[in-house]
Amino acid sequence: MRRRRWIDLSPRQQTAVLVMASVQLSLAATAWADLATRTSTDVNGSRTTWAAVIAVNVVGPLAWFRWGRRPRGVARWFR
Repeated sequence: MRRRRWIDLSPRQQTAVLVMASVQLSLAATAWADLATRTSTDVNGSRTTWAAVIAVNVVGPLAWFRWGRRPRGVARWFR
């Protein structure tokens, strides 16, 4: 099976690829920025591990927003 090149894609397919890449990069940049602004106590687990997880396609940033961060404004004794 021959690999498809960019020029082999239809304009609609090229647009879809660009939109998905933009979504992925936006999610990753937002997740990394959020991770950078949080203290270690506001992160569930290792910051280094989460930085690597965020790099994993679209799943990584979504995992960060779902499981990686603790809510801000919650009293420390309550956690």
